Amino acid sequence: MKSFMAFALEDFPLIKSGDDVAKIIVETARKNGLKLEDGDIIAVTQKIFSKAEKRVMRLKDVVPLKKAEEIAKITGKSPKFVELVLRETKKVVKASREILLVEDKRGLICINAGIDKSNVEGRGNFALLPENPDMSAEKCRLEIKKLTGKNVAVIVCDTYSRPFRRGQVNFAIGVAGIKPFKDYRGKEDLFGQILKVKNVAVIDEIAAAAELLMGQAKEATPVVVFKGLNNFVKFCEKRSINELRISSEEDLFRNAL
Repeated sequence: MKSFMAFALEDFPLIKSGDDVAKIIVETARKNGLKLEDGDIIAVTQKIFSKAEKRVMRLKDVVPLKKAEEIAKITGKSPKFVELVLRETKKVVKASREILLVEDKRGLICINAGIDKSNVEGRGNFALLPENPDMSAEKCRLEIKKLTGKNVAVIVCDTYSRPFRRGQVNFAIGVAGIKPFKDYRGKEDLFGQILKVKNVAVIDEIAAAAELLMGQAKEATPVVVFKGLNNFVKFCEKRSINELRISSEEDLFRNAL
């Protein structure tokens, strides 16, 4: 039977500015009695990278500009918060009472540029996404290899809403050491028909599976280690989350906004 295993690292310490995330992952895995091995895939919530990389901002320190004031009137949000969003934004996709949807400077389409307060200590403090989630993932992967001698893959995760569906799902926003897709195009199905569009985003599937163990509230398990996925994914160097992005012309949902 096909199978894989997933382990949430328990008793994971609260991350502080400047912390070495990779070192803490290795140490916490050891304390959990979990040995990191070649081929492991480590899913990490973006929030701990944001904290370690000094990406937490105090809202009271933000001075809103005119555009933020204008959008704040449309959305009903705090001008300071809107200013924080705009600093992380390449393009506003939709601003209304219901939503502030943007294309952020990393190319991600997300609500409020991915900025949120959940699991951030301090009243009025908000966590921004890592400046470069791919780089965060790669730095973590290389440091884990240095500490353990093992080749692992790292996926940076965040929770997003989905078009035309209720609820949120964990998606990958950064990747290192693993091919983002499992491509079935050109292969035959059970009845000999040639598949034309099946190009599965396996890193998103892994991120979604990780959220079952990570949780969203007080669980304090921001890192999940997957074992046994070697036959389902391909490990390789120099991958990027940019491979998942599509142009506005290809986007089936943007014109529906």
